Amino acid sequence: MYKPVFLWLIYLSIFAIPAAAESFRSLLEGTIELSADNPEGSSINLAYNSSALISLGSGSRFFRGIELELSAPQAWLAQRGSLAMLIYAELDHLPSPGTNDLEGRRIAFDALPNKIKIIYQIPVRRSHGLKTTPYVSVPVDTTLPASFPLLFKLMPIIKGLSEEVEKMQFTISARPILADEGAVRLNFRYPEQLRDKPFIVLIDDVVLKNITEEQILKEGEHRLLVLSDDYRNENRRFMVERAKRLDIAVNLQDPTPLIIFEAPGNAHIFLNNNPVARENGPLQVEPGVYEAKFQVGDYTITKSITVQRGKTYRIALAVGIDIEENE
Repeated sequence: MYKPVFLWLIYLSIFAIPAAAESFRSLLEGTIELSADNPEGSSINLAYNSSALISLGSGSRFFRGIELELSAPQAWLAQRGSLAMLIYAELDHLPSPGTNDLEGRRIAFDALPNKIKIIYQIPVRRSHGLKTTPYVSVPVDTTLPASFPLLFKLMPIIKGLSEEVEKMQFTISARPILADEGAVRLNFRYPEQLRDKPFIVLIDDVVLKNITEEQILKEGEHRLLVLSDDYRNENRRFMVERAKRLDIAVNLQDPTPLIIFEAPGNAHIFLNNNPVARENGPLQVEPGVYEAKFQVGDYTITKSITVQRGKTYRIALAVGIDIEENE
């Protein structure tokens, strides 16, 4: 059995992180791009001296962190103390498959423990909520998206590796750790005659400072409210999905009240005794009190209505037949 000659390295933890960049050589096997559209992530096989590049793709603004899971063969349990993993950020250039000479800042170092599954979680935002447990290692520092891509590398920490270790195949799997939030983008359309009139937008009763910015919200139901003296008020509910963006079109409308009449074709319609031509569509009126009248042959019915600014009213004459059966 070989004897570790750099045994002191085993006692270094993932928290021992130098601040300065260092030079190193790496055999790159491939790249895993993490995306919110693929929450299961991807995997690459590694040998004892090779590495994988981890990059961020679409939807990374929804990431709390990334999870790296290293799977070892059963034979690894008899080889404790021979290999370590390193993670580098802020690489000086993008490596290509094969051997590369690189510079980067080491953000993690850990001698591989005597386990078949080894899990590391790397925070990518300051309020991440990730914690080290007996099953998961989490570095103290946060690695912001600007520091990506990361390089995950295996490296011998003893001299004279056994032939068994040199032939081993490890698997590195990477996946995003998604936050329970999504995004909303509001798209406003204006009546030409009212363009540039002021209005206030609230989501969940909080006033938006910049309505053109994408809003990051918790997943679930939310309320949108648009208030204005120059447009019709809007009040609607919408759902936000995890790691998804929702585009909401808001058609701001003229606040002039509208009245819509519905009646049989042989009915005559009057508003304040003025005939209404139903083919003209909804009738624009000023706020106030009105009398609506329907006339069908000798039958006349009237109804008083109070019209308010920014609202639409539907006035319908329904003609039906009631049948009652008695024994």
